[in-house]
Amino acid sequence: MKSRYLGIVLCAAALLAAGCSSNTDASKTAAGSDSGAAALMTSDASADSAGDASKGTAAAKAESGEVTEGPSAVKADPVEKKKVYVSPDWVQSVLDGNQEESEDYMILECAWGTLQDAGAYKEGHIKGAYHMNTDDIESDEYWNIRTPEEIKDLMAEYGITKDTTVICYSDKGTNSADDRVAFTLLWAGVENVKCLDGGYEAWLESGYGTEKTINTPQSSNREFGAEIPAHPEYILSIDQVKEKLAGDDNFKLVSIRSRDEFLGRTSGYGYIDRAGEPEGAVWGHDTDDGSYNNEDGTAAGLDVLKGYLEESGASLDNELSFYCGTGWRAAIPFLICYENGMTNMTMYDGGWYQWQMDDSLPVQVGDPSESGCRFTTVGQLSTDKAKK
Repeated sequence: MKSRYLGIVLCAAALLAAGCSSNTDASKTAAGSDSGAAALMTSDASADSAGDASKGTAAAKAESGEVTEGPSAVKADPVEKKKVYVSPDWVQSVLDGNQEESEDYMILECAWGTLQDAGAYKEGHIKGAYHMNTDDIESDEYWNIRTPEEIKDLMAEYGITKDTTVICYSDKGTNSADDRVAFTLLWAGVENVKCLDGGYEAWLESGYGTEKTINTPQSSNREFGAEIPAHPEYILSIDQVKEKLAGDDNFKLVSIRSRDEFLGRTSGYGYIDRAGEPEGAVWGHDTDDGSYNNEDGTAAGLDVLKGYLEESGASLDNELSFYCGTGWRAAIPFLICYENGMTNMTMYDGGWYQWQMDDSLPVQVGDPSESGCRFTTVGQLSTDKAKK
């Protein structure tokens, strides 16, 4: 505002003295700053910016609701490559070209559904962001991560290589769609993966620019640069989980589900009829209820996870494998461990959804630390526990 006010004053003074072009206005300054930020983005975003320029000034686009402008030229401290949860200031500084990651990055708005169904994306998103449908990373059999070949094709479709910095976000901090995508990218081999801490809500509260332009990723012939998955060790199969539960006292299978799900009162899903947990699981609290968020919506620290584990007789020193229903919520504690340098954690990707498909598998219904807990098999469970 100060710079705009000064420009108006100077222009008025020039008019009094020798005349000043009536076409000089603050909207050109805004358009110039918008173009400068967009030029530092990926080649596809640059093409979008060029198209936008032909439609009119940034001020005109903001007035029409297509783009909203926010502060630019933001500087933020660099973060470590393994740091996952990053602030809106840091993301904006990447857009402004003030980070090493500004050379090759991509922003993904992550949600279930095709672009046609992506209502939140269409209503507004971070400038240059692409929509990613979580169905593209998950198979419909168990909702596990798709095959390496399918993920390789998806990376090529988006033009992502192992060296691309990918910034993921969802609508809010408790929505784990972006965490699920981020986990998948790390598993595949992308070396620098971020999640916008607090989600799109935090972005809006920070006042940074948004747009309604539908951005389409450009496929690339560039090699991904690593064999996918580069980190198969991040995931345990159902057979590996069964083996570890049976013979490894240091192994802890940690349920990242609601208390009612853990106690077997509900499956938590409309399409899962049975409720319970794999026998031997411990409770690590839910993410949907904000248990892994600070009051401002940002991701909680490792100390919070440590406290939850201690409640269940586990610790950060155990070999930990997180699971939920289908892998979304479990990604959050995994990423918290990851960004804190831990390596003794995995995800059991199949979760309760895959476990309850085998009638012979052992289950617990109730809190195993209490006398009322019932131990049985999947086949003996009632089939009336789907989420209503």
